[in-house]
Amino acid sequence: MQKHLLPWAHTIFGDDEWTFQQDGAPGHKAYAVQDFLRRNCPDFISVDPHWRNPIGEWPPNSPDLNPLDYCIWEILKEKACSKSHPNVESLKKALKKAWKKISLETLIKAVDDFPKHLKACIDANGGHFE
Repeated sequence: MQKHLLPWAHTIFGDDEWTFQQDGAPGHKAYAVQDFLRRNCPDFISVDPHWRNPIGEWPPNSPDLNPLDYCIWEILKEKACSKSHPNVESLKKALKKAWKKISLETLIKAVDDFPKHLKACIDANGGHFE
């Protein structure tokens, strides 16, 4: 993150405020990662480091709140996984090819749908929703 995230964020946002969002993947939950983000990002949405330690702000099982999860992965899966792959390299190649075919308009729409997903989550009182 030091090598890639921070230089990228500085290039994109400059001195503007921004919020780092992550999901509950195991590597993201590490105390060291959470501490790094707390120290280096203007704002970030923390995750629970452990199910017995519910201190995070991000819902623990929330694929509907991440544009990659509620939209983009499905597109990639449909295009890259319509046939079996003999090995990981073949799958990687297919995913990269599928990613390059996703239009900017599709990505923008996925991000623009984010407030709708947040509202549905609030309306469901944090429960499951479609």
